Amino acid sequence: MSLAVERGDLVGILGPNGSGKTTLLNVLAGGLTPRTGSVTLDGRAMTAWSRREIARRLAFVPQDTHAPFDFTVLDLVLMGRFPHLGAFALEGPEDLAIARRALDATGTAAFETRAFSTLSGGEKQRVAIASALAQSPRLLLLDEPTASLDIGYQIEVQTLLDRLNADNGVTMVLSTHDLNLAAALCRRLVLLRDGRVLAAGPTEEVLTPHAVRELYGVDAEVARHARSGHLTVVPIGRAWF
Repeated sequence: MSLAVERGDLVGILGPNGSGKTTLLNVLAGGLTPRTGSVTLDGRAMTAWSRREIARRLAFVPQDTHAPFDFTVLDLVLMGRFPHLGAFALEGPEDLAIARRALDATGTAAFETRAFSTLSGGEKQRVAIASALAQSPRLLLLDEPTASLDIGYQIEVQTLLDRLNADNGVTMVLSTHDLNLAAALCRRLVLLRDGRVLAAGPTEEVLTPHAVRELYGVDAEVARHARSGHLTVVPIGRAWF
């Protein structure tokens, strides 16, 4: 596949289970090296960057975030500052200020002293995004950021990501199974099937009934919602080829 993400973009990756969405994000993050071809970050091969240099430029939020110990929310978010610290250095006042700004940006400042393990799923997801923001990344990669969240938290996370992209200029690439989230949030889509790009381009051009049928084997109606102003996808039933 060939894929380019421009600065300030908000790209959604759609595809059925096993299509390669998580693998693609791990390749983009530098966690996996492709067998052939290359990945470049700011025009430089990913393999030429050190792990610390990569972590200063991009952050990856996986599907599931588990703290190995019972850290407080603030401690967990401060971990995002590690790439910016020297060997054996401790966080200073500036790092603490950055962490707290990340908490404010994600609406989680009130949880600062709470143990991460006591938070709800939606709260944990927002704290995980805060920790990623504390890295001060130019690029944020998110693997199914609204998976297993109820509709209220889904809307909260969607609103948060939209604001971070629009107001903070954070470039984002996210994978999702939620076609309506992708339609509402993403400006460009990449449709992935069997590790190959089926289609890519502006959301309104790519997200069509034909594309949904080709991607998932499902007949669906795709139309602009009058009140929301964006495309909505309504599955009708299994397509029979």
